[in-house]
Amino acid sequence: MFRPATLFIAARSSRSKHGATFTTFIQRFSLFGIALGVMALIVVISVMNGFEGQLKSRILGAVPHLSVSNPDPQQGLADWQQQVATLPPLRALAQPLPYVRSQGVIQHQGKLQAVMIQGIDQRHGGAGPALTDSLIRGQWESLEAGEYQLIIGQALAMQLGVQVGQKIRLIAAAGGIYTPFGLMPAQRQFTVAGIFALGSQVDEHLVLTNITDAARLLRLPAGHVSGVQWFLNDAFDAPQLAKQLAPHTTLKVSDWRSEYGELFAAVGMEKRMMWLMLGLIIAVAAFNSISAMMMVVGDKRHDIAVLQTMGMNQRRIQRMFLLLGTINGVVGTLLGLILGVLLSLYLNDLMQLLGIHLLPGTEQGLPIIIQPQQVAVIVVSALLLTLLATWYPASRAAHIQPAEALRYD
Repeated sequence: MFRPATLFIAARSSRSKHGATFTTFIQRFSLFGIALGVMALIVVISVMNGFEGQLKSRILGAVPHLSVSNPDPQQGLADWQQQVATLPPLRALAQPLPYVRSQGVIQHQGKLQAVMIQGIDQRHGGAGPALTDSLIRGQWESLEAGEYQLIIGQALAMQLGVQVGQKIRLIAAAGGIYTPFGLMPAQRQFTVAGIFALGSQVDEHLVLTNITDAARLLRLPAGHVSGVQWFLNDAFDAPQLAKQLAPHTTLKVSDWRSEYGELFAAVGMEKRMMWLMLGLIIAVAAFNSISAMMMVVGDKRHDIAVLQTMGMNQRRIQRMFLLLGTINGVVGTLLGLILGVLLSLYLNDLMQLLGIHLLPGTEQGLPIIIQPQQVAVIVVSALLLTLLATWYPASRAAHIQPAEALRYD
């Protein structure tokens, strides 16, 4: 079968076991360096994707992704259905959920804990899908108007030492009234009707009750709510939707970044730094092939001169060494791709086999999400870096003068 001479010679040279032993070692070393860098980057980025995904589900699954409220929190919103109807229709928005919210303090047997009080309406979807599925004790249907029932997080229940059925005192930051004795905060006894567990810091600070009971506690006018919230399919779409809604309403439009923006910004920065550091490993391995290729060029000077005397021009000589470097880069990248994907898929099994627990106090393994787009970027970047590193040695090989190389033959 016909094959171009440049490709045939490059393929033979990449498999050849002849020549200087040290040159062959350096060439193989650069190949395995590329494979190791690609493998490490795929594994680490997949684990970080998993942690980011868990943050999105455990934290952003409990807080509203997008909300509109009255700029004056003491006034609230009257007739929220009509207020929502005046907003421009956006396809990405889910069902609107009214809420009543205020900061407060929860008290039980001399223990105090700052919390976020949120009143929800079960008739309009409740607290969102993540919280709905995280209830471990009690029932959401117990949050009936006038019963003053409360559902709290598991971590908060453990801190206060409270169980389902016990009474606790809830003190709200808003809704206080002035009396001759000073400001009297809004407070009332509630009964713990359920406990949820998201496995995040939300469990320590969020308490939920019926929206009517929360409005009475905050002394809001009848029919008023604090605002309307949405839970989106992708919480990261909320900032863009907030920009689209803001020009069309006088209400305050906010998204989850007001509470957890710094946390996810830190996670994003850490992820970019990992990309940079592990990407440098690939770059070092790729540019290490420059020294390997230069040694190959020096080792093959005689053969290059013979090929030139047989009629092979400089462009084909350069193409031949570009193909030789590319073959090594492709083999190293594919090897790293296969090892990286396999190690990511079976990392938890491997750690379990070795008895390694990276998450103390739990049998849960590392969260791992392999994103094909990121893997493709890693593979293409490694190949481009290898091709770039091969360019200079290939150019030097093309400019070897046959008379100089064969002078002493």
